[in-house]
Amino acid sequence: MTIDIKEISKKDRHSVLHPFTQLKDFASGKLGDPTIIETGKGIRIQDAQGTQFIDGFAGLYCVNVGYGRKEVADAISRQAYRLAYYHSYAAHTTDELAILSDRLVKMAPGKMSKVFYGMSGSDANETQAKIVWYYNNLRSKPNKKKIISRERGYHGCSVVSGSMTGMSFYHDHMDLPLPQIVHTGVPHHYWGATSGETEREFSTRRAAELDQLIERLGPDNVGAFIGEPVLGTGGITPPPEGYWEAIQTVLKKHDVLLIADEVITGFGRTGSMFGSQHYGIEPDLITIAKGLTSAYFPLSAAIVGEKIYKVLEDGADRVGAFSHGYTYSGHPIGAAAANAVLDIVEKEDLSGNARNVGAFFQAQLKERFAQLPIVGEVRGVGLMSAIEFVANRHNRKRFDPTLRVGARISKAARDRGLIARAMPHGDILGFAPPLIATKAEVEEIAAIAESAARSVMDELVRDGHIL
Repeated sequence: MTIDIKEISKKDRHSVLHPFTQLKDFASGKLGDPTIIETGKGIRIQDAQGTQFIDGFAGLYCVNVGYGRKEVADAISRQAYRLAYYHSYAAHTTDELAILSDRLVKMAPGKMSKVFYGMSGSDANETQAKIVWYYNNLRSKPNKKKIISRERGYHGCSVVSGSMTGMSFYHDHMDLPLPQIVHTGVPHHYWGATSGETEREFSTRRAAELDQLIERLGPDNVGAFIGEPVLGTGGITPPPEGYWEAIQTVLKKHDVLLIADEVITGFGRTGSMFGSQHYGIEPDLITIAKGLTSAYFPLSAAIVGEKIYKVLEDGADRVGAFSHGYTYSGHPIGAAAANAVLDIVEKEDLSGNARNVGAFFQAQLKERFAQLPIVGEVRGVGLMSAIEFVANRHNRKRFDPTLRVGARISKAARDRGLIARAMPHGDILGFAPPLIATKAEVEEIAAIAESAARSVMDELVRDGHIL
């Protein structure tokens, strides 16, 4: 299929409200024409002008099985021809939905019971908040409603989930966060530790801060704590040693539910099927999306633990039906896509590939970047990694934000055929390639990223920003 690039660009500029885009610059043409992505295969995509890119970020951490998987397209097609849609209200279901739900309950960490479906990680976390509030109302604890998130945590950008997200630009001018959501410290040892503080000591301090926060709010007012096993958009930051063990001790002490946001880490990215399994987390509720269908179809879910579901079921005679749902909850095409994706994840052992190829990738990045004078930290787990750039690595001095070092390196990588993400709140280059990536492919990613970083470093030296 041949498209008219100019005509499509014109239509797009005049009609699409793009997320996270400077609207005036795009409308005026200052940002140039939109990039029209046309095809994809494996870990590569191609735009309408024929330019090919390695997608080092799997879309938005989501195309885990890679582009162009015929098995998934066929499953979607079969279901669309058989039954394109029916709702899941009032105990209606489809075979694919029942099979998927049984599968998820059995494979998920912790003691899970039921699965509620949505279309995105954001709406799944909205659902989690409502379940927490509903659960505590049914327990006759009507004040136990506050939800604690972390600074730099990412949980979506709708009203409640955007409030959970701990980054100011998601709140500014949007009347967020809501008062029911409170934030505690970010678990990033590099920036947050005091002089000489070990990772375990830092984790103990963060847990103590959480304990103090709950005491100040009143344990009878705090319903849940939500966290990503590994911080994603907040910087791709694995937890410091002992962090989750210490945090869970505090939550159990105060009868506070733990919501594990596995939207990014679920289905193999850390090298384990779920990030919770990787870090010894025992969640009460689990949020999933992205890798559930590898983004071949919009689908998310809130997985509900046995302890919580028992309260919901026992309360049904008193309060009636569970009054929550979306038109597309449990969409049959989404369920079919998810089952096809999970077949691939299991058959090809993509969590094992993320573990093995990921270890090689982490080693490559450390070898190429750890000694560069503008690199403060190289971090990651499995097939998710980040490089943090600083003006002075010895005293951890940040670059002047106006230099936009992370964004410049990301652009330099893109100019060389690699999509790697400039992460917010710092000069950070992030990677999260599809879980099918080979050692040769991640070595190519690392080499292109190094070339991009060195080119920007040379510019900074030339302009006198670093010595």
